[in-house]
Amino acid sequence: MYDVLIVGGGPAGLSAAMLLGRCMRKVALFDSGEYRNHYAHNMNGFISRDGTPPQEFLRLGREDLEKYEVAFKHTRIVQITKEADLFKATDEHDQVYLSRKVLLATGVSDRWPKIPGAEPFYGGSIHHCPYCDGFESRNKPLAAYGKNRDAIGLSLSLKTWSSDVMLFTDGTNRLTREDRELLARNKVQINTAGIERIEGEGKHMQRIVLRNGQVENREVMFFSTGADQRSDLARQLQCDFTSKGVVRTYKHQQTNVPGLYVAGDAARDMQLVIVAAAEGTKAGVAINMELQKEFRL
Repeated sequence: MYDVLIVGGGPAGLSAAMLLGRCMRKVALFDSGEYRNHYAHNMNGFISRDGTPPQEFLRLGREDLEKYEVAFKHTRIVQITKEADLFKATDEHDQVYLSRKVLLATGVSDRWPKIPGAEPFYGGSIHHCPYCDGFESRNKPLAAYGKNRDAIGLSLSLKTWSSDVMLFTDGTNRLTREDRELLARNKVQINTAGIERIEGEGKHMQRIVLRNGQVENREVMFFSTGADQRSDLARQLQCDFTSKGVVRTYKHQQTNVPGLYVAGDAARDMQLVIVAAAEGTKAGVAINMELQKEFRL
């Protein structure tokens, strides 16, 4: 029997585990080893850890937990049910765990563009988040990728980091007249031709070859192709979801299911490492306060 089961060993899960460990709660943290920033070389924008490789950040986080006796489990939770006031979690090896509270910090999985030749550049010069990698891409010729109208906002945002931005819709063309006028006013170029492949050297893309034979020299691509919940555990537990596909949470990361909390990218539109860590801590405080009330005479 645990006080809290934390599913997800990224920044949200690690931060919650630290806080709850400091509250001397009996905590089990489950880490499947799958992370959204799998392709990333560096983790940027986190105060005191700017530029740290993601795996090093995780190693340091786990090291911090050692003194708090958090049980770290290298396994995937595949099912969670709630019976009365207790949660019952089952891992991929059919091991069962019971707890009073559960925090899901399972994150999301990006839909990386399936463009021939693109995969070697993932995390090096093809990214999903300009707040994470825009500074390192400053003043370069940038590509904003998204079919139909999906990357209009992204292309306009990228003007913060470069004056040379081109929107690629990869063979789709649903841009309205107003869209084109807005992009033109902000000096965003538009290319609606289908993409044949991406070329470059090492981790650095250099050009986009189009199906019409045209070649565009672009050094970095940011994409807007959406993301999916990495785990279906929130759906198993009948959580409410927003129209954007993330779990609906309230003031302190609570869900509509009593005793169940969700923190990090699985529950927020502002999906940054430092935000996920903060939400994990916030959820940890709320969980501890709830346990205090339940144990109070």
